[in-house]
Amino acid sequence: MDRAPRILVTNDDGYTAQGIQVLADALESLGEIWVVAPNREQSAVSHALTLHRPLRVGKMGERRFTVDGTPTDCVTLAVGNLMADCPPDIVVSGINFGPNMGVDVHYSGTVSAAFEGVILGFPAIAVSQQLGEGFSFHAGARFARELTAWVLEHGLPRDTLLNVNVPVVPPRGVKLTRLGTRRYTEAVLEQRDPRGRRIYWIGGGEPLWESIPGTDFPTLHEGCITVTPLNLDMTDTAFLGDLLLDPPSWVTGDADGV
Repeated sequence: MDRAPRILVTNDDGYTAQGIQVLADALESLGEIWVVAPNREQSAVSHALTLHRPLRVGKMGERRFTVDGTPTDCVTLAVGNLMADCPPDIVVSGINFGPNMGVDVHYSGTVSAAFEGVILGFPAIAVSQQLGEGFSFHAGARFARELTAWVLEHGLPRDTLLNVNVPVVPPRGVKLTRLGTRRYTEAVLEQRDPRGRRIYWIGGGEPLWESIPGTDFPTLHEGCITVTPLNLDMTDTAFLGDLLLDPPSWVTGDADGV
């Protein structure tokens, strides 16, 4: 590469969030930083893409932009317009205010922004920070810089991103993990508004994690940074193999009405 790498930084907590500012500062020495982030918090919007209205962009400085849309909008708009003359070499999303582990990656705007980068053909990293007393984004930002430098040099497999979670304590090391498993209790909380009408809050319960060795949740709580490779292909290859070996009637054409 005969030029400085172009690094697209985004998030789902919004442009003014401390996490993205610390991250962008940490990556500054690696190349040309572009920050394109939502103009307000967009947590848990998953991979939503805005199609029913136009997007508005605010220029906050040189290579710094806000978008009145989702994290996925930000990456799509950056690649397709703002950086169209020379697309990014990597997309780095975060640092998220709170971890993104297990099945939560399906809800996370932070992870979805990184996935959008992968869909568009670029290596990507999502970085999230565990919360707690005295937490700081700086350890995560330092590791994000190290990991970004490594990916810029070595690349990533096609359709793969790296999902990073940083502990609230000073990290005791880095471990490669699988996604964990969690269940929520009291997921829907019913209340009454001031006029007596029923209202509902989703996500009212505490998550219950299964302590499965080698997964992100217990590893993070041991005080280690977790790095989990994620892939776009969600095919259940084991079950697909079973079905191919012993096809059910709805595959062979013996099902009623087919």
